[in-house]
Amino acid sequence: MPDLSRRNFIETCAWVPGITVASTGRARPNVSSEQTDRDYWVSVLNRLAHPVLSALSEGKLRLNMPVEAPHNNAADRKQYTHLEAFGRLLAGIAPWLESSDVNEPEAGLREQYRDLARRSLSSAVNPSSPDFMNFNRGQQPVVDAAFLALSVLRAPAELWDKLDSGTKKNLIKALLSSRVIQPAYNNWLLFSATIEAFFCAVGEPWDRMRVDYAIRKHEEWYKGDGIYGDGPQLHCDYYNSFVIHPMLLELMKIVSGQSREWASFEPAIVARAQRYAAIQERLIGPDGSYPAIGRSITYRFGAFHLLATMALRKQLPAEVKPEQVRAAMTAVIRRMIEAPGTFDKQGWLTVGFCGHQPSMGESYISTGSLYLCSVGLLPLGLPGKDPFWSAPPQPWTSQKIWNGEDTPADHAI
Repeated sequence: MPDLSRRNFIETCAWVPGITVASTGRARPNVSSEQTDRDYWVSVLNRLAHPVLSALSEGKLRLNMPVEAPHNNAADRKQYTHLEAFGRLLAGIAPWLESSDVNEPEAGLREQYRDLARRSLSSAVNPSSPDFMNFNRGQQPVVDAAFLALSVLRAPAELWDKLDSGTKKNLIKALLSSRVIQPAYNNWLLFSATIEAFFCAVGEPWDRMRVDYAIRKHEEWYKGDGIYGDGPQLHCDYYNSFVIHPMLLELMKIVSGQSREWASFEPAIVARAQRYAAIQERLIGPDGSYPAIGRSITYRFGAFHLLATMALRKQLPAEVKPEQVRAAMTAVIRRMIEAPGTFDKQGWLTVGFCGHQPSMGESYISTGSLYLCSVGLLPLGLPGKDPFWSAPPQPWTSQKIWNGEDTPADHAI
């Protein structure tokens, strides 16, 4: 088992050109002229993950994590915020944990996080742990149980095969207990379905009806041009990316082979996701900004979950090159991560979109919620030699247009 002490952690982080570590052991981003985009993304992953996983792996997440709740409802959100932080963070970093073919210094850091993640899983689902999490009280747990299930689906070798038998049993029990929660009649249907997909993937009995209902309802709620309604109604927000497209794609990956009828939905689901990815790439302005529209914008660059997913799957639309997505998303991540006030003095995320802006948080937002931003880092699961990382950066669509370049017109599907 690797040495997970603070001293060892600081020494391991020192290789990343974009990290300097203060005497407190808290990693801080620092832009270097020699730093690659991948180095920078790894430094951001490290900054997000270390407070959560170092505490949870030692059974100290409840003790150490602050609970910022802008609506003075911290007592209520404390029931849910720890599972939010863990499930959402892990869903974003899972492909990196599962990856291979990275340089030696990065591989060393990744190996430490693999161990931290497994120890954290054990802590989160062990009823005897001080950090045993709430999977079945209230409505919220079905959301983050699903993100936790999604993380295992994204890293089955590291986050399932290498778990000890006791942790596997506890994880199954914890996720099973979430079945008592009736999901809302909207994107929440996909949370219940994703948990069932996990059971399918690990060879446990699973409820096909929950999966079938989620798939068919989203087919019914499709509005056109790559956009689904969030339930029967269309919402101008980022939930097509936060939840709907990525979870539909994961469902198809796991269950399409179980039913010809489900498999028949897959081509359209992928084509719609490609179109929405093209829309997302065009939403990123020349300066790395994007519209702060709709609910849950304090999830920051988690708004690009779908664009990151399509890059990871190598299914970007033909007109969108991986290297331009990398350049665009790097610009977004830099603007948000480096905004003053994004982290508190102990290194935890604060409520906001570009800095600390608590008024932007809805009543369901608390510290743990914010870690959904990590899903923007999914392409770290690609090898360093992949064109996403190795090709020279290219201007993204809005840069081309606003620089006066003759650019092909956009078209609906």
